[in-house]
Amino acid sequence: MLRIPRRVRMATQTFRGIRWLWRLLLAVSLGAMAQPALAQSYPSGMIRIFVGSNAGSPPDIITRIVANELGRSEGWRIIVENKPGAAATLAAGEVLKQPADGYSILAFTLSASAAPALLPNIAFRHDTDFAPVIKVMTAHHVLVANPSVSAKSMAELVALLKSQPDKLTFSSGGMGTPAHLAGEQFRLQTGVRVTHVPYRALPQAIGDLINGTNHYQFITPLPVLELIASGKLRALAVTAPTRMAALKDVPTVVEAGFPELIIADWFGFVVKSGTPDAIIGTLNEAINKALSQASVREAFSKIAAEPAGGTPEEFGAHIKSQIAHWGTVVKDAGIKIRE
Repeated sequence: MLRIPRRVRMATQTFRGIRWLWRLLLAVSLGAMAQPALAQSYPSGMIRIFVGSNAGSPPDIITRIVANELGRSEGWRIIVENKPGAAATLAAGEVLKQPADGYSILAFTLSASAAPALLPNIAFRHDTDFAPVIKVMTAHHVLVANPSVSAKSMAELVALLKSQPDKLTFSSGGMGTPAHLAGEQFRLQTGVRVTHVPYRALPQAIGDLINGTNHYQFITPLPVLELIASGKLRALAVTAPTRMAALKDVPTVVEAGFPELIIADWFGFVVKSGTPDAIIGTLNEAINKALSQASVREAFSKIAAEPAGGTPEEFGAHIKSQIAHWGTVVKDAGIKIRE
């Protein structure tokens, strides 16, 4: 048997080690070069944005405003698909079925941040299975009541509810919706005893609020501005730190003596985890640019929403804080959703 000298064996092993190292360095280098290339070629096809609420809802309207601007300014082809239901987890699940390539985007809402607590058995995690792209908007709520309710202010409503425990109702467009969660935080903070009446869709909830079936509701201003102006609903307070331009005569919860009830609805865009950073960066840059356009800001203002923007890291931190906050509200309120 031929024996290879030890010196030769060591030299061969060293050569192999150097060759392996060069291959590793080459792979890393090529990966780094591929990131800008991906960003430059993206998008080359249709982008789908999944919204976990019905057409005509605030997230749907704002998503379409942004999508239209991206089509105009960037030449991107975008379609918006509505997948309502199950605290927005149906839309989330649809995105997770797709490749992590930036062509499937989720409109991640306040409802999605409460989903882990509302539906603890869902097969994915909102904080790890998605990568944040950008926060798109914030919009505070307005507390509206049927005119038959004697209360003319938030303080009077609290007093009325305490004088008639379990007699009055508040409505929402469904379990786990922002209107529901805001109503539960109101109940926890004030100690009132009131019954929640969820509907399958927001228009039904508004309709029964107008006809007096239910007594009050928290809601983003867009669907009720004309109803307030016509006197079909009475606005008691807005859940903002300062007054809204669209409802300048309506006091804030701070003015009403309930500063802990500052509540902001919000949503942004996320993609499936594993999507290349270069693509996330391209999306973030383009959407930040879109949100800065005067036409977009004006469109947001008309529906009492504020453009957000910022970095993916900032939106990721916001999502984590909101998951913690609404998880506590869901637990303390004892909210249960049948899966």
